[in-house]
Amino acid sequence: MRAATRRLTQLYDDAMAPTGLRITQFHVLSELNRRSADPPTVGELAEILIMERSALGQTLRPLERDGFIDLGQDARDGRRRPITLTKKGKDKVASGRRYWAVAHEKFGHFFGDSQLALLRETLRGIAESPQLPDAFRQASTASRRKS
Repeated sequence: MRAATRRLTQLYDDAMAPTGLRITQFHVLSELNRRSADPPTVGELAEILIMERSALGQTLRPLERDGFIDLGQDARDGRRRPITLTKKGKDKVASGRRYWAVAHEKFGHFFGDSQLALLRETLRGIAESPQLPDAFRQASTASRRKS
């Protein structure tokens, strides 16, 4: 699984190179674009993307530095700092979509439509399963008892 993830990340990074973004950065910007009506905080975005908060922070720093995002202040709750896309960030998402779409189309042609649909369903099940973390915890507890 790790080798497949690294391979796909490398291929998509290569496809996204003309935009100056890595696929992880494009994914973050796309998610922020999708949630522009109710911008998430760093913690909320980390949960949405299933990322460690510290790893997300490392991804956000260059995006903020380059003017694609803004870490704001919520007018109703001063402790809440929503992440919003700037105009430059929205433009970057729009220009990056075609590179992502080409990469995704190439992957689909290589892998096949029915296989891609099955893979997508399987991966979504892994990513979104609320029972999976419990299964891992239970397996860890059982193996410790045997030791």
